[in-house]
Amino acid sequence: MLKRVFWFVATVAAFCVFGMTVRADGAELENTLYLDLKGGRVVIELRDDLAPKHAARIKKLARAGFYDGLTFHRVIDGFMAQTGDPTGTGFGASDEPDLPAEFTNKAGFERGTLGMARSPHDVDTANSQFFICFAPASWLNGQYTIVGKVVNGMEFVDRIARGEPPANPDKIVKMQVAADVK
Repeated sequence: MLKRVFWFVATVAAFCVFGMTVRADGAELENTLYLDLKGGRVVIELRDDLAPKHAARIKKLARAGFYDGLTFHRVIDGFMAQTGDPTGTGFGASDEPDLPAEFTNKAGFERGTLGMARSPHDVDTANSQFFICFAPASWLNGQYTIVGKVVNGMEFVDRIARGEPPANPDKIVKMQVAADVK
């Protein structure tokens, strides 16, 4: 029994010393986003193993408050909801440079997949805009970067107002990296 207590204390101490933030279920809080919508919280697991540059960009912008208050400017029923444009037109981006594509064969676009939007003419133009799929979209595989997946709260994504643009667009209330939430 004493050995078990020792190992438990040693493990907890190691996490504290090395700065690792981990939820009870093992998911890393550093790679988890909280996307707060008017209906509730959407929890997104970032896939930095698939797209490290894109995951880092989203975290950097979320930490700067860039996404807070932005609208879902393009929402196509049965396909996806897109946001991340400060102009709300679909043509805006952050002040950061565009990112090179990080395509993968390890994952595909399924319901809840978070993908990076880009120009239709250049695969290396993802910046700040992203979309969440309402349904599988296999035709996007190998064409758009997958950066994460909704792991909780998809019912709130399903309630986002439809339209291109929607007449009364929904907004991101707040987007945060879970490791930063106290």
